[in-house]
Amino acid sequence: MRPITRLVIVALGAASASAFGQVSEFEPVTDDMLLNPDPADWLMISRTYDVQRFSPLDEINRGNVAGLGLAWVRNLPAGALEATPIVHDGVMYLIEPGAGVIAVDATNGDSIWSYSHEIPNSAIGFVGPAESQRPKSIAIYEDLIFYPAPDGLIVALDAATGEVRWQTEVFDVTTNTRHTGGVLVADGKVITNRACIQRAGCFISAHDALTGEEVWKFYLTAAPGTRDGDSWGDVPVDERVASSWGLPGSYDPVRKITYWGTANPTPYTRLTRHGSVDAVPMTAPADLYSNSTVALDVETGELVWYYQHNPGDDWDLDHLHERTIVSTVFEPDPDAVKWINPGVERGEVREAVVSVGEGGGIWMLDRATGQFLWAMPFPYDVPEFHIADINVETGRTVINTERMFTEDGQRQLVCYHNTRSYWSTAYDPTRNALYVPYHDACLDMTSNVSIPAGFGPRNGILRPGTDPEDYSSMAKIDLSTGRMERIHTQAAPGNGSALVTAGDLLFWGDMARRFRAFDPDDGEVLWEAVLGGTIQTSTITYAVDGRQYVAVLTGNGTSGTATPARISGIEVVQEHNAIYAFALPRR
Repeated sequence: MRPITRLVIVALGAASASAFGQVSEFEPVTDDMLLNPDPADWLMISRTYDVQRFSPLDEINRGNVAGLGLAWVRNLPAGALEATPIVHDGVMYLIEPGAGVIAVDATNGDSIWSYSHEIPNSAIGFVGPAESQRPKSIAIYEDLIFYPAPDGLIVALDAATGEVRWQTEVFDVTTNTRHTGGVLVADGKVITNRACIQRAGCFISAHDALTGEEVWKFYLTAAPGTRDGDSWGDVPVDERVASSWGLPGSYDPVRKITYWGTANPTPYTRLTRHGSVDAVPMTAPADLYSNSTVALDVETGELVWYYQHNPGDDWDLDHLHERTIVSTVFEPDPDAVKWINPGVERGEVREAVVSVGEGGGIWMLDRATGQFLWAMPFPYDVPEFHIADINVETGRTVINTERMFTEDGQRQLVCYHNTRSYWSTAYDPTRNALYVPYHDACLDMTSNVSIPAGFGPRNGILRPGTDPEDYSSMAKIDLSTGRMERIHTQAAPGNGSALVTAGDLLFWGDMARRFRAFDPDDGEVLWEAVLGGTIQTSTITYAVDGRQYVAVLTGNGTSGTATPARISGIEVVQEHNAIYAFALPRR
């Protein structure tokens, strides 16, 4: 057993530098740089358009990771923190809690510039105060940083100075729409997603990156009289609500298709949404395009194809977040994978898109056509899993009717509940393995039609029969065979994003303040640091002047922090918002 190196670190104060200036000799980020990023940069939430979260950097590797030490730390203001930084040419850009953006020297955390967005008093009643804002990412293109502001704006900042270059209104705040999603820049367009409670705000939109002009808008619920409009039955168009509140999508530059996940329809239950449980089918499609993968033409925003993972959701079991783009040999193992398309030839290489739902389950689809390839319950196959069956030839999913609410006041246990959420998975192309940090939790829920959302009470719980010591785990899934290994388990939950590197390492952090480097084959802990607060999404790696850094943010999420903390019973350090960057000792 190799020894574990442990560091105990607490940020004591903000960086002492207070002068704000500008980035010297700024190099604009071109389309080609986004397509083929310098390994030293981290230009988008998961580094590359395929959202694999694999870094070619290998200065830090399994042979020397035990020597990893703190390079710098910087405190951040109080407030929700669910975002991931980006890095370009030695400068780190990140969303600062309280509706701001900062640029810092990526070697020491010293300030370069800061931008603070003032939310009008008239908007706060609709979108909430600055400290409650929870966007997932910013983006960079040419000499601009793109920030999804709380009051319905996209703000383009000068990457060198932080000055506003343009801003444009994306939604009307009086619709109670919120910028909780992220930003993807593709094909010269700024593409964004958001949370909504009225159809007017339920869309993915694209704006010209240089001018802010709207290019297209795709509504996430089908209207009557349009393609798939009858999937909502007789629900009026304005009441057809489903958002895409989480992680931003991926992009295939060859096909010019961008892939996004969508969330549950609202209200949460069919009884409240439709008036009866059988108003829409039990088999997909139902309530489109909720809980689906949508493939959109990046130039026009038109729907190329969709696949619905959870038809007519009855519980709020989302199937959104990232869609990972891979190429893999199709050889699913029937002993590991429950649903396999028999019409796909084994041994052939398939260009695929992979997703893992908040409600559990793993799906692999053809990324050109949306053809169903294979799927399986995740993290375990249990009778309470929300999907009862999949037609393996058509890919149409069947909801678990045994777990649905057929009458008001009925109580049900359904699986899974936020088994993963806004923390990212990672894919190692050298192993053809997807790494998924997850929680083994289910949902205890009662229907209540007197409440607008349709439920009450509603609580995430430890899955019955689960050992509390195994509540949180790291799964390694072979994407050719579907075989899964649980390479690490623990009692403490985790909101950290996974990261894999060419240094033969897997990084991940948890809510017990432990940030670790693992052996990606067997999960052995090779290095550990104890930080000052809850590790929140954000895990990245970059290099400046040949020196590699691994960085992570600590802080509070919203329900993604509160619910796992309650289920596990761990003590959570509150409001410790900070950036930590680690590196090997200087030679």
